[in-house]
Amino acid sequence: MSAPVATLPVSADAAASSSASTANKALIIGFVGLAVTALGLFVDDTHHVALSYLVGITYWTAIAIGMLMLVMIHHIVDAGWSTVIRRQFEHGLSAFKWLFILFLPLAATAFIGGGDTVWPWMNPAHVLHGHGTVETDILYQKKAAFLNVPMFVGATLLFFAIWTGLSARLRKASFAQDADGSVGWTGMNRQTAALGIPLGALSLSFAAIYWVKSLEYHWFSTMYGVWFFANCIRAALACGVFIMVWLTARGDYRGVLNKNHWHCIGTLGHAFVIFWAYVTFSQYFLIWNANVPEETFWYNLREVMHDGTPSQWKYVGLFILFGHFFIPFLYLLSFRRKSTAKGLFPISVWIVGVILVDLCYNILPALKDGNGDPLPFFSLNLLWVGASVVGVGGVCVWAYLRSLADSGAKLIPIRDPRIKESLTYHE
Repeated sequence: MSAPVATLPVSADAAASSSASTANKALIIGFVGLAVTALGLFVDDTHHVALSYLVGITYWTAIAIGMLMLVMIHHIVDAGWSTVIRRQFEHGLSAFKWLFILFLPLAATAFIGGGDTVWPWMNPAHVLHGHGTVETDILYQKKAAFLNVPMFVGATLLFFAIWTGLSARLRKASFAQDADGSVGWTGMNRQTAALGIPLGALSLSFAAIYWVKSLEYHWFSTMYGVWFFANCIRAALACGVFIMVWLTARGDYRGVLNKNHWHCIGTLGHAFVIFWAYVTFSQYFLIWNANVPEETFWYNLREVMHDGTPSQWKYVGLFILFGHFFIPFLYLLSFRRKSTAKGLFPISVWIVGVILVDLCYNILPALKDGNGDPLPFFSLNLLWVGASVVGVGGVCVWAYLRSLADSGAKLIPIRDPRIKESLTYHE
């Protein structure tokens, strides 16, 4: 290692004041973003602003879910290398309870303004372009047992209960082990992960279906939950890089990380670039090959207008294809780039940006004009998307920093059974 273990700044106490100050700044930025989003309700269509806010909520929830899944995967496979970075993901899990609170205004739209402010199927009288109303739509009638307000609200409560409950157990055991060093806490987290991984997989899949896919409920896709999972993991890994770079620059992680840790993060990120491409291509190819109208329309809406002219969303889709796969795939082929903070940081910025565009591609075309065409990508909606991402993100960053400063946990889990292996990984 570059420094002896004894000199590692493994306590968060020395940096607590700085973290708390930064947390307050993040919270102020978050409130400003949320205030700008709320202002949009008075200057733009409520439906536009609400869907833009859904982008922000889904984006940051995906990051938190990715961190949760990575922590559980770490425990279930008994990983050694990731022990030194696991603690920062555990701090990130503190955002779930705040994400739940921030999601409540969206859930409340089911009971106000006709119920279709966000999800059209919540209002039986909602007029579908060329399909009559929701109530008379045969496809909705077949899905009504799943797509109804009580099920939606109950499922959303269950999703956040699962994510928050799993996070609380994982954090409790990990932080407690710092105090007494009992290996029993490691066993507890493995048991939590064994139950939590299938629960997490099911809940994130159904959340993606309820929150995003049901915006255009006519559409069928068996790959949607896996697509969302891929984005969750990729976004979480990218944010992990940001955190590691920040803590290293601040001096907290001096002597902790070596080239092999960075290489593992970069290799895992590279693997999920390929995984995302496989899932996305499979979804597109199966729908294109089957050529069933109930499936192909979703892509047709994002490629051509009603008069046959190309839609702006067609070029957004091409950007996602190259930005999500070809650029990061080719970039991360280099051992040097994926083995240093300097190499991983820029591609991580790129990845989180493209993931945001990908979510816009899945959500915002639900906003349509009188001809049934999606509203252009470059419109006022991007302002509300930006404000929502900043607003929700500010709260999430604040939650992470407050946990870092106030939890009393060490910067790394110093009494984890595999901490020595992690600190000396491949050395």
